[in-house]
Amino acid sequence: MRIDTLLIARWIIPVEPEGMVLEDHALALSAGRIADLLPVAEARAKYPDAAEEAFGGHALVPGFVNAHTHAAMTLLRGIADDRPLMEWLTDHIWPLEQKWVGEAFVRDGADLAMAEMIQGGVTCFNDMYFFPEVTARRAARCGMRAVVGLILVDFPTAWAGGPAEYLSKGLALHDELRSDPLVTTAFAPHAPYSVSDEPLIKLRTLAAELDRPIHMHVHETKDEIEQSRKQYGLRPIQRLQQLDLLGPAFVAVHMTQLTDEEIASIAESGASVVHCPESNLKLASGFCPVAKLVKAGVNVAIGTDGAASNNDLDVMGEMRMAALLAKAVSSDTSAVPAHAALRMATLNGAKALGLDSEIGSLEPGKSADIAAVRLDGIETQPLYHPISDLVYAASRHQVTDVWVAGRRLLKDRELTTLNPEDICRKAAVWREKLITV
Repeated sequence: MRIDTLLIARWIIPVEPEGMVLEDHALALSAGRIADLLPVAEARAKYPDAAEEAFGGHALVPGFVNAHTHAAMTLLRGIADDRPLMEWLTDHIWPLEQKWVGEAFVRDGADLAMAEMIQGGVTCFNDMYFFPEVTARRAARCGMRAVVGLILVDFPTAWAGGPAEYLSKGLALHDELRSDPLVTTAFAPHAPYSVSDEPLIKLRTLAAELDRPIHMHVHETKDEIEQSRKQYGLRPIQRLQQLDLLGPAFVAVHMTQLTDEEIASIAESGASVVHCPESNLKLASGFCPVAKLVKAGVNVAIGTDGAASNNDLDVMGEMRMAALLAKAVSSDTSAVPAHAALRMATLNGAKALGLDSEIGSLEPGKSADIAAVRLDGIETQPLYHPISDLVYAASRHQVTDVWVAGRRLLKDRELTTLNPEDICRKAAVWREKLITV
């Protein structure tokens, strides 16, 4: 096998096996994939003709997986902060979306989001927003890995007039992306309160036929629970169970309102949960019982939510918050240790999206989706445990280099496939359109 490059680092944290830290090792890359992982001396002897890149003060980790985003909503960052979720949505966000959301909005918002995520070590994001074909094409253009949501709601929007059109357009996009090596699809019904039974039943059938995940906001607030009980006589999870939607392909986002019985049901179904701690805190939505979910065997991943309700797309920050919040909520300092938080931000996210055979850990045979994080600076000294420092002390600004499928998207903190000046200029134009008094 021809090896293109040896990435040599002070530490390599493969994530699988969990908690492992390899010192003075090398990743051997070939045609965009990880061909080998071995000590530096052995790598040089085995692959004498390979080019070398040295990261002496860095840890190489799998690229982070942002398992829940609304990428284009980055253009709404900072609008109507400090308001309850439904007031924020119905009085501010939805009216602005109705007026402004279109292909240009999604194009510029997605570019802004991807630039921010790449600079923070994110190599894959799972999106839910209108005009998903635009987000898909922008991701492919810049070389980022993405799962774009085939959005579904009962009401008309700028993208579609009703459930039948949402599904029709979604299927057309799925067909368009069949051969794309980086961009895939998931069905994305918005939430139980915004999608009625009949469209969900149709979606369930399509998802099974096409072997696609189902990505949905579920049990985000107390109001959602009460609304469902009044309308259907059931809590949302019970309704989804009756509709036979829960299963290994189901990705439930937020999940702040859960009983012990519901946690057991989620575990039995094999569904994944995406934890968005900072968005839940900012919107006072509640606390996802992460420690209980993990103890029950549920796969828990990490997402940022949209920048409009977070207000950033910083998965490293979410990873730290997830670990700290789990300890406080469960009154257990051992809940979600650093290595588990790192796994939530990488391999668990990949598993939730059905991509764990391809990304999420640094193992031979997998795609070379990698982030290099500098750990030799003031912020992380003295360094005793690289994983603990990565989770509890390091920040996204210490990410220096990022690869997706072996292609460098960030080099020495400089974006290689996106133009930050152009992105910021377009964001400023949108600010003038969207600003409210």
